[in-house]
Amino acid sequence: MDWLTLSLVSAFSLASADAFTKKWLGDYTARELVVIRFGFTGLLFLPILVANPLPPVPWQFWGWVAAAVPLEFIAMLLYMEAIRSSPLALTVPYLAFTPVFTALVGLALLGESISAKGWAGVLLVVAGAYLLNVEGIRSGARAGRMMAPLKAFARERGSQLTLAVAIIYGITSVMGKAALQYVPGRVFGPFYFVLLGALALIVFSLRQPGIGRVMWRRPGAHLLVSALFMAMVMTHFMAIERIEAAYMISVKRTSLLFGILYGAWLFREKGLGMHLAAGALMVAGVALIAL
Repeated sequence: MDWLTLSLVSAFSLASADAFTKKWLGDYTARELVVIRFGFTGLLFLPILVANPLPPVPWQFWGWVAAAVPLEFIAMLLYMEAIRSSPLALTVPYLAFTPVFTALVGLALLGESISAKGWAGVLLVVAGAYLLNVEGIRSGARAGRMMAPLKAFARERGSQLTLAVAIIYGITSVMGKAALQYVPGRVFGPFYFVLLGALALIVFSLRQPGIGRVMWRRPGAHLLVSALFMAMVMTHFMAIERIEAAYMISVKRTSLLFGILYGAWLFREKGLGMHLAAGALMVAGVALIAL
């Protein structure tokens, strides 16, 4: 299977896991959803890790992992809260901001230059985010119409949370790339999610004893959601080993388009045409940034 097909499968798997999480597990707390996403998925990855154990690694590897893990927990908590509380069409597209923040952080901290195509991509992503909240701009004074999408974003907590997630993922993507200098992706993926799953059960059990029992509340739904999430992780690393990361991530961001379609299908979310147009703009912007 070529890298493009793998990237599209990864995108579709992520969007499907998000949609079915909202559909079947929408009454769970964000903390319980993190236990499912990390804990149950970690159980599925455990046999793969046993068959392909982590090789000896230098201390730098553990430093990158230790720095990334707390951010992964924060990001997943925010993301699960966003999915359960807001329409998919107004949450998942904001993940397209991840490469925007990566580019800006690189410019500010590392002095990395951004090309004209890169800046055009940033503008397209921002324009797409504007269009996501455009429904309310048809009436009122011109100044009020221009501010309506910003006011809509201010009202939509899920959009705000997902934007915060995009910022965090812009940081952890750099950390993950650093860790992959020492371990192949096909080994790092299972190891990382077994680690995240074990830590999720330990950390959340300290705050909420017995939370691990949630994994067996709806085992069929948990198995499907976790299997989709596992498929996303595996195809992600298989694709990224075959092509430069920037190209793979730009294709994977089509997950936001799948998410918009799921929102219209499963939850009868309105404004499909406008949301798809906005999502397409954001994907085009991500592609320009990647290139």
